[in-house]
Amino acid sequence: MSYLLAVLAAFVNALTSVLQRIGVESAPSSAALRLSLIAHAVRRRIWLVGFALMLVEFALQATALRLGQLSVVQPVLTTELLFLMLILAVWFRYRLGWREWAGSIAIVVGLGGFFLAAEPSGGALIPDNRQWIVASTILLVAIAGFIVVGMRGPRWWRAAAFGTATAITAAYSAALTKVTTTYITHGWGHVFTHAQPYLLAVTGLGTVFLLQNALHAGPITASRTTLVTVNPLVSIIIGITMFGDRLRGGALWTVLECVALTVLITGVVVLAQTSLVVGIPHGDDPGELLANARHRGLRPVDSVGDTIGTSVSSGP
Repeated sequence: MSYLLAVLAAFVNALTSVLQRIGVESAPSSAALRLSLIAHAVRRRIWLVGFALMLVEFALQATALRLGQLSVVQPVLTTELLFLMLILAVWFRYRLGWREWAGSIAIVVGLGGFFLAAEPSGGALIPDNRQWIVASTILLVAIAGFIVVGMRGPRWWRAAAFGTATAITAAYSAALTKVTTTYITHGWGHVFTHAQPYLLAVTGLGTVFLLQNALHAGPITASRTTLVTVNPLVSIIIGITMFGDRLRGGALWTVLECVALTVLITGVVVLAQTSLVVGIPHGDDPGELLANARHRGLRPVDSVGDTIGTSVSSGP
């Protein structure tokens, strides 16, 4: 059941990302890391629909985390990348080549293969206050670092950096969610005597805010690729160091785990070189893309390039 709920959450998350990308794409670049970006978004009905679906996704993910392990549920969410490819192909009629599909499939297969080989177990421990303090400090420094580096560079780089910051924040929120749902089983009066529910409220809002900045910064596939790969990897580390998750040992299984991670990294490299991530390559005709977008009833600002996150201008 936890696997099924995680897959459903992945599909809803892919749809949410597209709707919210459309909602924030027309915001001025000066709105980055400002509340004006959210103010702009809430005035778009399509963004509000995406936000409602985000709440549905959170409920699905929270239930999956309650029933399953953190280091298992989070990686299943990487199937979002395949759902995103399907949405771009069916809804926006984007012609996906072998690189897009190969990169996306390699990422999902690499992560899935890693968890089949690693076979995480355990994960029933409740971290103590010292562990939370150390983990929170490390994660917050990492989040701040990626936000800083995301303020400069080409659009795909900024989207990827903000996507990474969002991924770390989401992994942190997932850990807080798992603990909070455990506290709920002991009674609601027991929940609010701990700091985790209050931290979850902060990180939850932070995840939403950073996600909008990632979607606004550049190509949707750049931000989603880093998000769906970094999130489960951070969750693995959190699961092992804080919740007592254990990975299968032995020479054979260790080799298979390394091979799976190599496939994952290869998929990221392949996908990172496609026009979905870095923008439309040199030589493409922006006028033709705009004409195709208008033919589908989209406004110029909602052209294929802007809507799915690629740049209508020549080059990255």
